[in-house]
Amino acid sequence: MKVYHGVENFVPPTFPVVTTGTFDGVHEGHMVILDRIKALAQERKGETVVVSFDPHPRSVIHPHLEIKLIHTIEEKIDRLEKAGIDHFVIIPFTTEFSRTSSLAFVRDTLVNALHAKLLVIGYDHQFGRNREGSVTELEEYALMYDFEIEQIEAQTFEDINISSTKIRKALNEGDFETANHFLGYDFMLTGKVVHGNKLGNSMGFPTANMDVANKFKLIPSNGVYVVEVVVDGTLYGGMLNIGSKPTVSDTDQKSIEVNIFDFDTEIYGQTIQVNFKKRLRSEQKFGSLEELKTQLSLDKEHSLVLLGK
Repeated sequence: MKVYHGVENFVPPTFPVVTTGTFDGVHEGHMVILDRIKALAQERKGETVVVSFDPHPRSVIHPHLEIKLIHTIEEKIDRLEKAGIDHFVIIPFTTEFSRTSSLAFVRDTLVNALHAKLLVIGYDHQFGRNREGSVTELEEYALMYDFEIEQIEAQTFEDINISSTKIRKALNEGDFETANHFLGYDFMLTGKVVHGNKLGNSMGFPTANMDVANKFKLIPSNGVYVVEVVVDGTLYGGMLNIGSKPTVSDTDQKSIEVNIFDFDTEIYGQTIQVNFKKRLRSEQKFGSLEELKTQLSLDKEHSLVLLGK
C-alpha cells in the first residue's frame, strides 16, 4: 500500500475508486465499505484509494473535548494495508482546512487531485465545512464533475449499528468482548518499553512498562487485563495492569505494565504491542505486598486459562 501525507505527491491511477472518512478503528462496518471498493476496483480494472484525516477532525474543531481514538495513524495504516487497500491519502486536518466548503473539497481534492472516477460512501456520510455536504449534494457534484457515486446502507450487527463511538464506549467500560467483536480483531496498545521501579521483579512478576506516546490514543480504564503481547514478531501471553499501583504508591500517576509469560529477555527501548482479550478485575489496594503477590498469582492462573494455556 502506498501512503501519501497530503495530496500533492499523489499520482492518480487510471480508474481511482475512492472512499473518504475518519475510519477510526477500521472496524467491521468500515470493512463493508473497503470490501466494496476493492470489488469495484477489480471489476473496473482500477485501484482503491482511501482518504482520511490526521489529526482527527473533532480534535481540531472541538479541542476541549479531548477525544480519545481507537487507532493512532500508524495503527490505521497497518489495518488498511492488511485490508488490501492500494493507496492511503492522509490529509492534514487544520483549522483552515475545516473551513473548506463541500463543493471545494469535491472539486479540489476528490476531482482535481485524486481524479476520482467512483466514490463509495457510508450511509451517514457528511463532509465539508460544518459537515454541510449531504448525499444529495454529492449526487449533484457527481453529475457536475462526471464521477459515479455509490452509497452503502447502514450495516447492523445483532440489530446494533456498528460505529467507532459505540466501540469506544465498550472499551471505556472494559467490555472487550463487544469491542473486539465489532472491530473484528483485538484492540491494541503500542508503546516503547521504559524503565520502571522494578518492584515486579522482586515479587516474581517482572513487568515491561509501556510508554504510549500518542496523547489521543484511547487507554482503557484502570484494571487488570488478559492480553497477548507481540515482541519482535513473536506472540506471548500476558497480563497487564493499568493504574496508579495503590498498594505500593501514593500518587495518582497512571502506568501501563505488562507481565509477559515465559519471557525473560531485556527489551528496554523496544516497541511492543499488546492485544486486549478480557478485563479480569478492577485495580485495588491490598494490605501488604504478600497479599498483592497472592492476587497476582491468581490473576496469572486465570489469564492462562482464558488464553487456553
